[in-house]
Amino acid sequence: MDTKHSALNQRKQQATPRGVGVMCQWYADKAENATIWDAEGNTYIDFAGGIAVLNTGHRHPKVLAAVKAQLERFTHTAYQVTPYESYVALAERINELAPIAGPAKTTFFTTGAEAVENAVKIARCYTGRQGIITFGNGFHGRSFMTMAMTGKTAPYKRDFGLMPGGVFHARYPVESRGISVDDALESIENIFSEDVAPHDVAAIVLEPVQGEGGFNVVPADFLKRLRALCDKHGILLVADEVQTGFARTGKLYAMDHYETKADLITMAKSLGGGFPISGVVGRAEVMDAPNPGGLGGTYAGNPVAVAAAHAVIDAIQEEKLCERANELGAELVHVLKGLQQSTDQVITDIRALGSMVAAEFETAEQAKAVQNYAMQNGLLLLTCGKYGNVIRFLYPLTIPVEQFRSGLDILKQGVASLATDHTTQAIG
Repeated sequence: MDTKHSALNQRKQQATPRGVGVMCQWYADKAENATIWDAEGNTYIDFAGGIAVLNTGHRHPKVLAAVKAQLERFTHTAYQVTPYESYVALAERINELAPIAGPAKTTFFTTGAEAVENAVKIARCYTGRQGIITFGNGFHGRSFMTMAMTGKTAPYKRDFGLMPGGVFHARYPVESRGISVDDALESIENIFSEDVAPHDVAAIVLEPVQGEGGFNVVPADFLKRLRALCDKHGILLVADEVQTGFARTGKLYAMDHYETKADLITMAKSLGGGFPISGVVGRAEVMDAPNPGGLGGTYAGNPVAVAAAHAVIDAIQEEKLCERANELGAELVHVLKGLQQSTDQVITDIRALGSMVAAEFETAEQAKAVQNYAMQNGLLLLTCGKYGNVIRFLYPLTIPVEQFRSGLDILKQGVASLATDHTTQAIG
């Protein structure tokens, strides 16, 4: 018998291209905080957060109130044509809060890829150089420049031909993969000696915690030495905080965990609480390099999304969501360590900074099996990592504790069933 979902899936196949990969075969009907209801009335605990967009949850009351108030005033003028005070006020707040050394300035866009592209534009304009160094397994977007910067071929750039030139990939330090801080720095020196001279490099761009790459947390020593390397050669250091920003890691920005300061920081995702807005904040002299007209976009800094962003920052501060990220993350890590010990190392590594937590499994098949079990039992999880064998956790930081622990119970059952299958296969 056909269901609403099967009928919708048939329509989707006819109306939309297969290149848009869709994980769920069910369709959202409504959502509230950490709960999603599908079109057939089933409920799911959301540990995906729209891919790190909903740190403040679905339909946060402060966000809804701010958006409704803005809708009563105006929805669009194009900031470059007719500006509005809320954009300026949001830039002032970001300038004050972002971990940038000295006076800062901020400009807004719509998507994370736009933010990264514009950070590259600003860096090239300021330095008069072209080269960009990023890192293996990093993810920076789906536009051509950001695909070139992304350190993973499939599925992001496999089918789209040659990428723009001037982008070089270094190794990201990951202890579990045997890549030390020295190894990563040596790979940059190799780029300097083999591919592009340091005086032709405009910026080094890295995620403080790699998102799609598997939640690899950058070592403090690497950041410190990378900063010194950039200063030595006049290269800008850019932190891509599209996924890490706005309380996910237990601080407003992941870079707040480190003494090292970036020259530019990109942001998006949870800044808007479900509304599309992104931005670049950086040292004022660097941000002022492009001439008028060099930065912008028709929808850049849309007033409705700007209103949502103000409310997101209010919610993070008033509800102490950075502290809550640390509390929830610590509880999740405790559970994962227990599972790691009780399942004969089915979980091979646990990585965490605040509530940016990941569990690495022996194989991608194991991670997928746990994800499928969770889905069947009402918990939405995402996988990531170079080999697809990592489960990442991106629950709203506003999730009620009882619901959070219900999600953890489903996770425990999923891993336990995996361990049982693993034992059965070994006996067989």
